[in-house]
Amino acid sequence: MIRTATSDDTPAIAAIMGAFVRSSTVSFSALEKSAADWHAILQARRAAGREFWVACEAGKITGFATYDQFRPNDGYRHTMEHTIYLDPAVKGQGTGRALLQLVEEHARAAGAHAMIGVMDADNEGSIGFHLRMGYEEQGRLRRIGRKFDRWLDAVMLVKYL
Repeated sequence: MIRTATSDDTPAIAAIMGAFVRSSTVSFSALEKSAADWHAILQARRAAGREFWVACEAGKITGFATYDQFRPNDGYRHTMEHTIYLDPAVKGQGTGRALLQLVEEHARAAGAHAMIGVMDADNEGSIGFHLRMGYEEQGRLRRIGRKFDRWLDAVMLVKYL
């Protein structure tokens, strides 16, 4: 089941994201966001006309998705960047696909022209998923992030809505 997120979901969102921050380069950040931080993000996205969703299974939050403008300059007002994270236990079950389609549909209806996904170049699973979803690689930014004492490359994938 996928539904819009509520403030009550932010501790679970923080837990899902925190696990990635602590243990992987899926997120380049080394700083975990609190439930209060995620609540502020949720509110800001909604105020901007964007949305935030959670995936649930047996009453447990198993993933989340949202999107926002790619960069704050008004020239990017039609270009969005999505964020999707899943509990590893539900990968490969269609949850990511359903969340991404929902993000794209919402953004398209709001007038977005392009959706961007930016990910760690080592994250072959996510890159392959995006390619299967109709995204095309449009750039590799080498050695732009640093985490766990190593330089990280980012891949930018774009889909025109």
